Amino acid sequence: MTESTDKSKTNFAGVYFDRDSVLRLARLADIFAWATLIYYAAQAGISLVVFVLQIARGLMVLPGLTDYAQQFLWIFQPALPGLMYFIGLQARGKALLIFMDVEDNTRRAASKGLFRLQKIDDKDTSQ
Repeated sequence: MTESTDKSKTNFAGVYFDRDSVLRLARLADIFAWATLIYYAAQAGISLVVFVLQIARGLMVLPGLTDYAQQFLWIFQPALPGLMYFIGLQARGKALLIFMDVEDNTRRAASKGLFRLQKIDDKDTSQ
């Protein structure tokens, strides 16, 4: 096997991922998470404004407090998946960075000789 002199590759031997690609992927996950949150928040905000304008103009007459509560729940219910998507994408982006740090720290520890296998003696140590 020949070693690559490409600067975009990681400097560790035996690594099957490109560090820059993982960083770009984590960054894209963060960007898409915020875009998703903004989209769903705008959707909920527009629905709320339309609801309030309909009531203010007399186009919608609701007889009781529970009817208003139900309408508010119908407005904010579509925003809940957006919040879950935001949390999930943020978690995936951070998990990629954490796994990359774990791999980097493991390699550093191995290069310093911190991982040494101890030979187990066949002696009876229960005495």
